[in-house]
Amino acid sequence: MLTCYDATFAHVLDAAGVDVILIGDSLGMVCQGRRDTLPVSMDDMVYHTACVARGNQGAWLIADMPFGSYQGQRDDAITNAVRLIKAGAHMVKLEGGGWTADLVRALVERGIPVCGHLGFTPQSVHSLGGYRVQGRDEAGVNRLRAEASALAEAGADMLVFELMPAEVARSVTQGLPIPVIGIGAGSGVNGQVLVLHDMLNLTAGRMPRYVKDFTEGSANIQSAVRRYVEDVKEGRFPNDLVHGY
Repeated sequence: MLTCYDATFAHVLDAAGVDVILIGDSLGMVCQGRRDTLPVSMDDMVYHTACVARGNQGAWLIADMPFGSYQGQRDDAITNAVRLIKAGAHMVKLEGGGWTADLVRALVERGIPVCGHLGFTPQSVHSLGGYRVQGRDEAGVNRLRAEASALAEAGADMLVFELMPAEVARSVTQGLPIPVIGIGAGSGVNGQVLVLHDMLNLTAGRMPRYVKDFTEGSANIQSAVRRYVEDVKEGRFPNDLVHGY
């Protein structure tokens, strides 16, 4: 999985063999130059989802539900998820555990596939005290395990685990009936996701430690993406010892 925000890159990623494209609310930082993802609107997500859908042929498309689009009334959250599906997404992604299980169930009952997101959740950056690895103690691991199980039971078809020790992500993944995609969570999950601009070394400022520059030694962008796909599928990426910012 890689993030993508426009039709041109969607075509490149799809042709390079990326299985899943995520239209991430990271577009707030990558495309809009913001400090975090919180200001991204539903209109932003619908626009970029439609752009990516037009450039894609075969990859599975997941669109992030932005901050504020599902934290309020359930009917509003359902309406917002429907907008993303109509724009071309095959699945929506929302962050957090606990209360989100009921919303996942409501969406799935209405025919909307859902991907959950646990560990470090960027939309909760302020309440988490910054970009911090999650699941460092027994209580944190138990909470992650319980929340992941609840989301799976509610009908989520996929989960993203972000910023957690590799052994924790591996252990929790092994107890789940659904696939887990990791980012900064080691190799013991079922797949990996990176922000496209990070792995192409286009991101200004500090780069997360778990990111690898796939342009080094690659002839062009498509070959860099192909290397990423191959390294993930062959188990050469990521490094289990690197999972933080």
